[in-house]
Amino acid sequence: MSSTTVFVSGATGFIAQHLIKKLIAKGYNVIGTVRSTEKGDALKKNLNSDKFQYAIVRDIQVEGAFNEVFKNHPEISIVLHTASPFTFNVTDPEKDLLIPAVEGTKNALNAVIEYAPQVTNVVVTSSYAAIADWGKEYDNSVTFDESSWNPMTWEDSKANALTGYIGSKSFAEKAAWEIMETKKPHFTLTTVNPIYVFGPQAFDSEVKDTLNTSAEVINSILKLREGDEIPAHSAGFVDVRDVAAAHIVAFENREAACKRLILHTDRFSSQGVLDILNENFPALKGKLPVGKPGTSKEDTDKLATINNDFTRKVLGFKFIDFKKCIVDSVEQVLAVNGSI
Repeated sequence: MSSTTVFVSGATGFIAQHLIKKLIAKGYNVIGTVRSTEKGDALKKNLNSDKFQYAIVRDIQVEGAFNEVFKNHPEISIVLHTASPFTFNVTDPEKDLLIPAVEGTKNALNAVIEYAPQVTNVVVTSSYAAIADWGKEYDNSVTFDESSWNPMTWEDSKANALTGYIGSKSFAEKAAWEIMETKKPHFTLTTVNPIYVFGPQAFDSEVKDTLNTSAEVINSILKLREGDEIPAHSAGFVDVRDVAAAHIVAFENREAACKRLILHTDRFSSQGVLDILNENFPALKGKLPVGKPGTSKEDTDKLATINNDFTRKVLGFKFIDFKKCIVDSVEQVLAVNGSI
């Protein structure tokens, strides 16, 4: 069992909560940042472990936001920066998404450089949004891999909430690599770049009527009724439990140092989700649309190819398949809510 202390920013996030659970299970001590005492206390109660403590960082984009945490905790030797805004409910994409993501990442890395010389590894949660050229995502002749970059400009990113999110992940990750190039700090950097992250919540208490942005894609399909129009989702997915595990391998496996890791299991479509729900949940029969069963591949075959062979080799574990991901998620929602 390890006595190493790991810092996790954005500790109440969907991915971060699973990550902290896994870290504690492996014997790591964890210091997580939260925005308020209430959020920190709620997370500590859920974790029920003396290996977790929290520090309050109310706004990650404020210069020096993380300085006090590292000054006060010289025991931290691993840094996992997961905090970044992920919402499409914004009025100003630049102010609400782009600037906080970039400045938050710069603040985290600069605080480590200035106040945490003992840190050996930094892992930043980026996104497939920083990988793909979104104008070619629906071109099945194109392949993206760990070397690919989203070419979107800052100006284009300001157009709306979606472009703001996509740009925020790309520019935040670029800022991290630029710091590594220009300041040549004492630690290694790895980025974890997940696509749509699905799967159950880390705790049943996190199951709300509206879930976090990525999980809500599945939740919104679960809320459909027979005769409703089926949303035209077709993209890629990965289970949140695999994303959490990848963050740990990212600092435990030397082969991951200074690399980008694409977390992508397979392509999916709304039809594929409905097929799983209708086949595996008798209680939902007759409540959900049926659509055109078995035609999901027709939607996903139109998409670009994602080659993450390098990532899978480094991680060394088998990804959770789509059926298990969806079934586990929906079983939790039904167990908490009783019905839909």
